[in-house]
Amino acid sequence: MESFLLSTGIVALAEMGDKTQLLSLLLAARFRKPWPIVAGILVATLANHAVAGAVGHWAQQVLSPEWMRWILALTFLAMAAWMLVPDKLDDAAPSATGLGVFGATLVTFFLAEMGDKTQIATVALAARESALLAVVAGTTLGMMLANVPVVFAGERITRHVPMKWVHRIAAGIFLVLGILVLAGVGSTLFVSHHQDLRALL
Repeated sequence: MESFLLSTGIVALAEMGDKTQLLSLLLAARFRKPWPIVAGILVATLANHAVAGAVGHWAQQVLSPEWMRWILALTFLAMAAWMLVPDKLDDAAPSATGLGVFGATLVTFFLAEMGDKTQIATVALAARESALLAVVAGTTLGMMLANVPVVFAGERITRHVPMKWVHRIAAGIFLVLGILVLAGVGSTLFVSHHQDLRALL
């Protein structure tokens, strides 16, 4: 439950003002069919974050605890800095030609999420936490919490949410996580879990 809640909160904050949230706004404005858009976002996020979570989980099993500690710390610190950089959507408006609204949303959202903040955060969280399914479920829920209101309410929400402060709060969370990993907080549990996995292989 802790992994699930942590993943949900971090990704929901990281997604605010992100290019995939801007894409949700663009899709809503273009197609004006919220339910197929929401369904497309859900399936695309599940697929994308399942792959990202699997990568993080694999890294946890393959790399030594010391290497994982440094990689995670640097990843969280880099995410803290990245959160302070405003994001924008440079891609052309998606088209529903031949795909339908659901298909267009699924393809464009999946591709936009590749290498995005929330995908990198999912990799890092899956590498840090032992509960892979909880992390993927949490990051997916976080994405939906940030994007579904945008699809239904559109631009009205983005006018009232102080994005600068949301980004600062998210950056602060990543900064604290990076410092905690560097300080070795929870390292005993991590090393024990890592050794148990090694013993099973």
